[in-house]
Amino acid sequence: MTLFEKIISREIPAKIAFEDEEVLAFHDINPQAPVHVLVVPKRVIPRIAEAQPPDGTLLGRLLLTAKQIAADLGLNESGFRLVINSGRNGGETVPHLHVHLLGGRPMHWPPG
Repeated sequence: MTLFEKIISREIPAKIAFEDEEVLAFHDINPQAPVHVLVVPKRVIPRIAEAQPPDGTLLGRLLLTAKQIAADLGLNESGFRLVINSGRNGGETVPHLHVHLLGGRPMHWPPG
């Protein structure tokens, strides 16, 4: 069971930003920006590299949820960044697909 599955099942506490039947969003415990929210599907997809065409609706739901949370947190005017890591070299640390919503400071490119 991944760390995120334990958060979804409430075995591990988290500061919840959003929840519905398909998605849970919570504030990262090691934030990389003033706003750092993880948007996670409740159904496990290990990583974007393993997503399949039938997962398309859920993947879209993750992005739309991140957009709404950004708006709710007042990030639309200043801007925000969405990040999906995949695999070891992509920076993935939990094998459960998730979107990082980062904001509240200028983001630089390349991200490093």
